[in-house]
Amino acid sequence: MGTRFCLCFRPSNNISDLNDSADIEAGNENEKYWLPKFSLDQLRAATSGFSSHNVVSEHGEKGPNVVYKGKLEDGRLIAVKRYTLSAWPDSRPFLEEARVVGRLSNEHLANLIGFCVEDDERFLVAEFMPNATLFKHLFQWETQPMTWAMRLRVALYVAQSLDCCSSKGEAPYHDLNAYRVMFDQDGNPRLSCFGLIKNSTDGKSYTNLAFAPPEFLRTGRVIPESMVYSFGTLLLNLLSGRHIPPSHALDLIRDKNFLMLMDSCLEGHFSNDDGTELVRLASKCLQYEPHNRPNFKYIVSALVPLQEQTEVPSYVLMGIPHGNIPPKQTVLSPLGEACSRLDLARIHEILLMIGYKEDEGDQTELSFQMWTDQMQERLNFKKHGDAAFRAKEFASAIDFYTEFIDRGSIESGTLFARRCLCYLMSDMAQEALGDAMQALVRHPEWPTAFYLQAAALKSLGLDNDAEQTLKDGSSIVKLREIGQCPTISNTDIVST
Repeated sequence: MGTRFCLCFRPSNNISDLNDSADIEAGNENEKYWLPKFSLDQLRAATSGFSSHNVVSEHGEKGPNVVYKGKLEDGRLIAVKRYTLSAWPDSRPFLEEARVVGRLSNEHLANLIGFCVEDDERFLVAEFMPNATLFKHLFQWETQPMTWAMRLRVALYVAQSLDCCSSKGEAPYHDLNAYRVMFDQDGNPRLSCFGLIKNSTDGKSYTNLAFAPPEFLRTGRVIPESMVYSFGTLLLNLLSGRHIPPSHALDLIRDKNFLMLMDSCLEGHFSNDDGTELVRLASKCLQYEPHNRPNFKYIVSALVPLQEQTEVPSYVLMGIPHGNIPPKQTVLSPLGEACSRLDLARIHEILLMIGYKEDEGDQTELSFQMWTDQMQERLNFKKHGDAAFRAKEFASAIDFYTEFIDRGSIESGTLFARRCLCYLMSDMAQEALGDAMQALVRHPEWPTAFYLQAAALKSLGLDNDAEQTLKDGSSIVKLREIGQCPTISNTDIVST
């Protein structure tokens, strides 16, 4: 028999003392680790009698190991995992597992804070993470897809937490997946400590064998290198926003079709070099032979240089409410940023770059090349207006554009957008607002028109209205990116 290890407990009004039978064999005789023991009555009170309304595990209350949300008397929120007796018929190995996991406290883990062994009941108690799982934010998002910068942060924080587990030589993490990554009150990703607890008798370490490491399929055993393989599957989730079996992903990578792995919601929001580097790292983690996979120190060192927007809090990147901070920070395009700052020179530069792109494809009289000779005189006013606009002769541009507009019907939102800026340059904000609204009438889902309207409103001192209009423009940009841009009615535009 080895030396005896004793779980030591600090007296507390909320935590009962563990009886002498809780002594377990393990560790060094000089090593003592204190882990609170909760009573069954405490946990029953915290979870409203283990109410089904408090079930937060993704697999529902009928699952073999259910997780409840609870609230202690001191106000702390907790996650309570209830194990079946068949999973842990002997309480001593269960207590040993709790001791091992409890000493792994880390800022990137949802840490274990206590346990309960009473009669036939087995519970672990951990910090509660209030902002759902990676599964929800990555695969079931409602308002915005997870940003590239946040996906990189998730990868780094999870790698750092697994490196902590590896460096302390403890048991490997079981079944790492998107359910196991959760977000705390600050929006930071945390790895559930429950994945560090193995089930003693059910023989299931992975819920989906298509994502299990090859060595587990061969031997039924989980080894430290298995965590690296599972981390590779998590990288595939972050890259693709989908459940892609590793075998299929590796085929795409070998055929140099790795861009097919990328989430379409990320298009234009990451550099190909960064995407390539993350794909390369995933392929290293997914090597068939365990000894060919990198360790987590290497993985962390590879992820650190890829981090973006490191100064931006996670709750901002996630669009999560935080204290008195607004729920979401409006992410603006370069034109939106320029309009929010009333940087008229930058707006002029961008409008020149955009040209008449928004009018392309319209079956209107603005197909200038199709105009007849009888329309040439009117067309000349537009050409002179464009020349004056390029030359920053804004008063002349207003005159020419006005002549063109007044001589017949026009469907071009671009002409109104350009004249709008000319009015802003000439301190004629009310006229600018009118043109921005005319541009919206012609192109109801055109972000440029929203942004220019915001600039005009800001010039008029209507900052709150300007802020809301910037948000409307930003929302249209996001919807366009995912191909779900609705048409906004003219009634909505006029009432803005």
